[in-house]
Amino acid sequence: MKKLTIALLSGGKSSERQVSLRGGDQVFSALNKERYHVLRYDPKDDLPRLIQDAARIDAALIILHGPFGEDGTIQGLLDLLGIPYQGAGVLGSALAMNKLAAKQLYEKAGIPTAPYLVVEKDDHIHPNVIFEQLGLPLVVKPVVGGSSIGMSIVRKENELLDACTRAFECYSSAMLEKYIDGLELTAGVIGNQHLTTLPVIEIIPGQGQDFFNYHAKYTPGATQEICPARIDPILAEKAQHWAVHAHRTLFCRDYSRTDMILKGQDIYVLETNTIPGMTPTSLLPLAARTAGISFSQLLDKLIDLCMERTP
Repeated sequence: MKKLTIALLSGGKSSERQVSLRGGDQVFSALNKERYHVLRYDPKDDLPRLIQDAARIDAALIILHGPFGEDGTIQGLLDLLGIPYQGAGVLGSALAMNKLAAKQLYEKAGIPTAPYLVVEKDDHIHPNVIFEQLGLPLVVKPVVGGSSIGMSIVRKENELLDACTRAFECYSSAMLEKYIDGLELTAGVIGNQHLTTLPVIEIIPGQGQDFFNYHAKYTPGATQEICPARIDPILAEKAQHWAVHAHRTLFCRDYSRTDMILKGQDIYVLETNTIPGMTPTSLLPLAARTAGISFSQLLDKLIDLCMERTP
């Protein structure tokens, strides 16, 4: 069988560059070299080479996070170059990356999500109005971004303005969201026309971690990740249902991972990741492994899914 030439894209220019590079290293190690000829590209410096090589590339694996990688920009370039790639296209990538756009679509689709407000960098913020609508504590995060960068939990009134300032360092708009005190869950789906749900993961940040922040996400041992989650099977099925519904609502393709909060018997959708992390501490590979899919097999599946969509 002829080897497929795979372009592996990692690095980029976002604040999540180091996470992307680590994920790219793990993906490169796991790809079956008897099946694939792998060419590596860092979009920060290598886009001219990628364009030059396009005609001999069979498919791309995008292991990029944040702006210029997960927001539809690199996807648009690959579409122009005629290179198939795994995951959401331009539309799905852009929608999921923008938390406000995603929230509005969740609401329209009947997907349960926490109450929220959006403030702009140049707005005059009225804390009393915000606390009256959302209460305390509340979550503040940039409207665009990932890996919990720029995110804070505000527990006291005098913490609000500093939290907004941190969010504005990442993006010009901030989302203020009612804090839901519950169990954090995440659920992945894989497929095109027919979606397969992966086991639900329960996330317990370690001692001293206020929430599943950047440190908790990417530091080995900082968070307890239990798969399958220790919840009632009916609730696990409900979480998987919302993961599928969110995937379709945001026009995702091939795979996604949706983060949720379980409070009592109620599940609230937080956000959907169109390029879930691929580092040694990442959640989607854990769920796949629990379902009996090795990391190498998961990558094979993603390549197969993007190739089957190719005319």
